[in-house]
Amino acid sequence: MVTNTALRTQAREALRGQWGTGVAATLIFWLIAFVAQTPNYLSDFMEYVLYASADTLLTLRYVSLCLLLLILPLSWGYATLFLRNLRGEPVGVENLFDGYRSFSRIFTTYLLQCIYVMLWSLLLIVPGIVKALSYAMTPFVLLDEPTLSKNAAIERSMAMMQGYKAKLFVLYLSFIGWGLLCILTCGIGTLWLYPYMYTAQAAFYEDVRRDYEQRQLTAQD
Repeated sequence: MVTNTALRTQAREALRGQWGTGVAATLIFWLIAFVAQTPNYLSDFMEYVLYASADTLLTLRYVSLCLLLLILPLSWGYATLFLRNLRGEPVGVENLFDGYRSFSRIFTTYLLQCIYVMLWSLLLIVPGIVKALSYAMTPFVLLDEPTLSKNAAIERSMAMMQGYKAKLFVLYLSFIGWGLLCILTCGIGTLWLYPYMYTAQAAFYEDVRRDYEQRQLTAQD
């Protein structure tokens, strides 16, 4: 397995000359996510300042939830944009919206993944984190395996991550220092941090995918 240091190096090399695309995609993604949550923010304001009725607050929160669900394919487009870039494919901000070309497949898989993580988190925080790590390769599996969806894609991610969840967790932790530096920029630095993190995760996927395929070949012999 490639070391996490090497994965971060791969990420920086892949982003050379592509930082602008990564930053623009991150900004657009965040703006859309903010708009989707606006009804929820408005409901909080109306609850504590305007003392709106319970029906009004419930409606606003329902609208916000629906909007957040509708942008799940956008999350897939964001993650896979960096995998495509890592592979040397031409990418642009428009790739953010690729998930809507297979809306049903991407949406249902992501929704199941969110539900599973939430249910495991209801037990304890740690099981929820472990499952989130197990499912982390799902967006990339959906890209590389167009015939897989829902539980099949999630199970493939789980199979790939056997023995590698701790390594991915340590990879995430290695960005804490960068995250602290971003605080000094009032959060602006995260526009660069997120492309860096997602590209490193894409490089991690490439590594575990090769290992998984080798294990499959060995099992067949």
